[in-house]
Amino acid sequence: MADLFASDDVPAADGPAADSPLADRLRPRTLDEVVGQEHLTGPEGAIGRMVAAGRLSSIIFWGPPGTGKTTISRLLADAVGMRFEPISAVFSGVADLKKVFAAAREHGRRGEKTLLFVDEIHRFNRAQQDSFLPFVEDGTVTLVGATTENPSFELNAALLSRAQVLILQRLDAAALEQLLERAETLTGRPLPLDDAAREALLASADGDGRFLLNQVETLYSIDIGEPLDPAGLSALLHRRVAVYDKDREGHYNLISALHKSLRGSDPQAALYYLARMLTAGEEPLYVLRRLVRFATEDIGLADPQAVVQCLAAKDAYEFLGSPEGELAIVQACLYCATAPKSNAGYMAMKASFRSARETGSLMPPMNIVNAPTKLMKQVGYGKGYQYDHDAADGFSGANYWPQEMSPQAFYAPSDRGYEARVAERMAYWDRLRAERAET
Repeated sequence: MADLFASDDVPAADGPAADSPLADRLRPRTLDEVVGQEHLTGPEGAIGRMVAAGRLSSIIFWGPPGTGKTTISRLLADAVGMRFEPISAVFSGVADLKKVFAAAREHGRRGEKTLLFVDEIHRFNRAQQDSFLPFVEDGTVTLVGATTENPSFELNAALLSRAQVLILQRLDAAALEQLLERAETLTGRPLPLDDAAREALLASADGDGRFLLNQVETLYSIDIGEPLDPAGLSALLHRRVAVYDKDREGHYNLISALHKSLRGSDPQAALYYLARMLTAGEEPLYVLRRLVRFATEDIGLADPQAVVQCLAAKDAYEFLGSPEGELAIVQACLYCATAPKSNAGYMAMKASFRSARETGSLMPPMNIVNAPTKLMKQVGYGKGYQYDHDAADGFSGANYWPQEMSPQAFYAPSDRGYEARVAERMAYWDRLRAERAET
């Protein structure tokens, strides 16, 4: 199971055995004991209201590992007097589901309602997810699914329309501290840590309560004389690896945060999100591709060197490899974050592409098309073309638009960075064009 204090076995009536894992012995016995999810379990929360009404709707719990999805589901069933039936999408198939639904229907005839808890529900394919629908609709089961992935992407729309999505938050420092205090109370032993090491232990859990309690249990299992400092704790325990799936929502959240920090000219935040991705194992070339995209979309001609810097960083990384090559990525990130910003080129691209689709295959004006054959010259191809280098100021002011179109303005340069000079040059040409049109 992937949730706080989870276990495949239903605890005995007198609670877990004395030698059970610490997380199992500290498993909440009522919803009031669940930490960190008061926005759901409190009197005004969605779960609190359901329990008060004595009636559950189908639910999808969405949240990081170790935040209480399984525990809350089990306690929900107890709170409203329902039969708790857990399955895991990792180990179950359609045949298993059929047995569960048949058993739930049989219990229903005896007046027992079933809460069907499906751990990692996102791992069921679309057809398997559809199999839940008739049994949810006719009340055979009340479905409670748990997922660490964004339900919008992983679950069928039909299933989502029949369930309420409730978001569980990663456990903050205060909630994790509550777990430490409960562990100390249960064992009757203070943790062998100084204040700084205690803070480091909380940080190492990265919001995962079950991981924290497993670390605590390791500390209690070792004979430690003097309280550990952060260095001693680090040497003894492993830090939890950050949750990061390169093809899942966390990946897209971080690249979005990096892009928006760059756009907002915050080099410190941009470095933080860059570090989050690279230390979690993101492919450096993917990050470099996104930086090149940023340089063309959000900087453009405000600083034409931005894209050059990003491409140079790619070459440097490929030449140096890791870890030395990461510094080139950092340099490109800082360059982009501190460069003047303009999306004028990006907006011009979108506007011009839209106009091209709308206008179809209009013929350019005859004066600017080539006439490689005698016949084409005879019918007017290239007639009247003005060679700009022969004109005053190297600018003819000729019309380059199809006869059926009026001139368009797709590109509006900003007044930032190098693009301000571009804007001055374009304004100068517009003035000359207007003057020569009058003569």
